[in-house]
Amino acid sequence: MAYSPGEQLHLWLLTLPQEPVLVGELRLMRSNQGVSLRYADTWIENGFPLSEDLPLITQEFLPTDKGTAAGAIDDARPDRWGEQVIRFIDKPPRLSLLEFLYFAGEDRFGALGVSTSATEYVPRTLGPLPTLREADEIHELVQKVLANEPIPQARKRLISPGVTLGGARPKALIDIDGEQWVIKFSPGDPADTPLIEHASMTLAAKARIHVARTMPVRLADGHAVAIKRFDRSGKRRLHCLSAHVALRAAAERFGYPELAQLLRRRGVIEKDRYLADMRELFRRMVFNILIDNTDDHEKNHALVMSDAQQYQLSPAYDVLPSGQALGFQQMRVGEQEADSTIENALSMSRLFSLTPDQAVKEIRTVARVVDGWQAHFRSEGVSKRDIELYAEQIDREFLRGQRDEHVT
Repeated sequence: MAYSPGEQLHLWLLTLPQEPVLVGELRLMRSNQGVSLRYADTWIENGFPLSEDLPLITQEFLPTDKGTAAGAIDDARPDRWGEQVIRFIDKPPRLSLLEFLYFAGEDRFGALGVSTSATEYVPRTLGPLPTLREADEIHELVQKVLANEPIPQARKRLISPGVTLGGARPKALIDIDGEQWVIKFSPGDPADTPLIEHASMTLAAKARIHVARTMPVRLADGHAVAIKRFDRSGKRRLHCLSAHVALRAAAERFGYPELAQLLRRRGVIEKDRYLADMRELFRRMVFNILIDNTDDHEKNHALVMSDAQQYQLSPAYDVLPSGQALGFQQMRVGEQEADSTIENALSMSRLFSLTPDQAVKEIRTVARVVDGWQAHFRSEGVSKRDIELYAEQIDREFLRGQRDEHVT
């Protein structure tokens, strides 16, 4: 049945996809072009707050900013690439946020689903996922989208618009051995960015950072990178929040110390997992500084909600050098705001549950790993030309000096 624009859609929870649960009603807010949420009575009785700014009460929750959705619903929308795909391929009769939420489809990030019905889960579906063997064909279609060239109807299913958080890089969803992976492309980049992302993520793992599993995918021209979804566990879907949504819901600034404190307050208590997450977040912050990843904004961090509604730091993703030499991060680091310095990182290390000596030890661990970045990149197949290109930023005096100070 063809989609017809209306004023409301219906939100469902798909933790167990075969047993969808109605959450409530989504309504288009014409005044600010956003989307509100009103919980169903059954959800108030038996559900949980999707985010801290969506408590289990009977009221309509309004979006806080123009063009956004209320609370955790904002993470169910497609990213910028997904919106581009919807505009070009689906051509909805109306381009409001309500349409973007619907056309993001069945395989969106997290465990929420959007349906045209309140009595049964009726999502927008695309058909079977493509496989790794179709990577070159997907890449060809990505280039057609970027060039505004028509795509045959039968091939449209190969590009999924709603699979990840944040970002404008072209991507799609593929099936690898029965599991869902996101495949990302970088046509037109001056370097082999997908291979560099894979090398950066595997380098981060050496620094005791829990990263999403990645796999370089050889194309006819360069590489793509496949990233295993962390919001899926077998047949279960995991309810996740971006740091953007979680910090906004808690009325906190977008910062690493603030995210660490949110983990202290809402993190997993069992075996003091929240303490381990806080300290790992500190290592991630230091790694991003030293590897020159200045695109570490709050949508490039996420939390996985447990069955007990406790937050666990998701595996790291979208970690790679930005090559911009900005000298500042996208989130607050410490007392000098977002300045990309180890001194700034140390200034608020206590908020990561670290003593000064413990913080320095963590920094040394990361600095030693980053010091070997060129050898590691070579081992992952990154070309000499690309290594030299990124060395201009990663090994510039501003970062190299900070790294050398802690490599002992």
